Order: sequence, then C-alpha cells, then structure tokens
Amino acid sequence: SLVNTTFILLIQVPLMVLLALAIAIVLDAKFIRAKGLWRTLIALPVATGMVAYSTVFLLLFEGDVGMINQFLMSLGLDSVPWLTDRWMARITIVLAITWRWVGYNMIILLAGLQTIPEQLYEAAEIDGASLWQKFRFVTIPQLRPVLLFVIVSSTIGTFKLFAEPFVITGGGPANATLTVVQYIYRQAFVQLNMGYASAVTIILIVLVTIVSIIQVKRGGATQ
Repeated sequence: SLVNTTFILLIQVPLMVLLALAIAIVLDAKFIRAKGLWRTLIALPVATGMVAYSTVFLLLFEGDVGMINQFLMSLGLDSVPWLTDRWMARITIVLAITWRWVGYNMIILLAGLQTIPEQLYEAAEIDGASLWQKFRFVTIPQLRPVLLFVIVSSTIGTFKLFAEPFVITGGGPANATLTVVQYIYRQAFVQLNMGYASAVTIILIVLVTIVSIIQVKRGGATQ
C-alpha cells in the first residue's frame, strides 16, 4: 500500500502542479477574455463530492461498457483495461485525482501570480530578457512560497487518498491501487485489528510529517 501511494504521489503531484501552473499562467495573460468564467469552469470539479465523481469515473472507465472504451471501439481501436490492469488502474486513479484538484491548485497559483509586481517584468524586458528568462528568473522565484504550499498540501492529500481507489477500483486489481489509508480501513473495520491499524496510522502521520519537513526545508533553501 505504501508503494502504491508513493507511485501515485510521484506521478500525480508533479503532473497536477505543472498543469495548474500552466493554466494559471494562461489565465493571467492580458489577452484572455472572460477570465472569471474560465476560472469557474476549471475550478468547478473541486466542488463535486468525492464519492460522486469517483462513481462517474468508474462508469467512464469500467470495461467495455464504459464510455471511454465505447468511444475507442467506435474509432476501430481496442478497448483499454483501465480497471483490470495493474498499471492502467493506477493511471486511472491519477487521472481522477488530477481532474478534481488541478482547478483548486490553479486558483491558488493564479492568486500568487497576481501578487507579482509588474515592475519586475518591465525591468526584465528592459534588460532584454526573453519569455523563458522572465518565467525562470522572475515568476518562479516570486511564486516559490505559493508553489511550496501547493506541493506540500498536495503531498499530504495524496497520502490521505482513500475515496477514489475505494470506489473506482476497490484497491485492485491484486491490491495494485490499495493506498495506505485504505489499508488502515481494512485492518480497522474489516479485519478488526484496531491496535495494528492505530500503529499504522501513527507511522503514516510520522512519515507525512517527515516528508513535509523535507519539502519545506528544500523549498525554502534557495530563497
């Protein structure tokens, strides 16, 4: 369960943060119209219930009757074992979590972008900085505290992952998507090993604390 959680963490958190940052930069551009509408639409998934949207993903990806495989087969392609293959099941969980939380993190990063003084970009332009140089030497350093918050909070959220694998895959196939919190649930409420489940919970809290401290130390080291 720890390996599964770590795999989802290493794939999903960087993917989600990069997508959220890219969308935030686009929506912060001056040429974009109806910004409020786009922000609302992109952030809307976070307002959905976890069980509800997990059930929708289950219906979308479930075997040959799921809408995704129905669409692929209509194009003459083979169906994909989204929920029965170990690796594809993990990817499905990553897609579900990313869909729900990318908008939430986009709003946070967009708020951070809007606090960056415009004078810094103007000074960079006078010095002949390219778009990439302005992004690397102005945007990222100024946005570092907000990025650090997004990464740490997303990491903690991934360690607490339960509803999505519980509803979409049930922890399968062959425990390939069994997360730590789901394992604790099984031990506590299915097998009634309360003492063991409590011990695993304490270990999880210690692990999350250590990882968060390392991220904060590393993220603040170059400020």
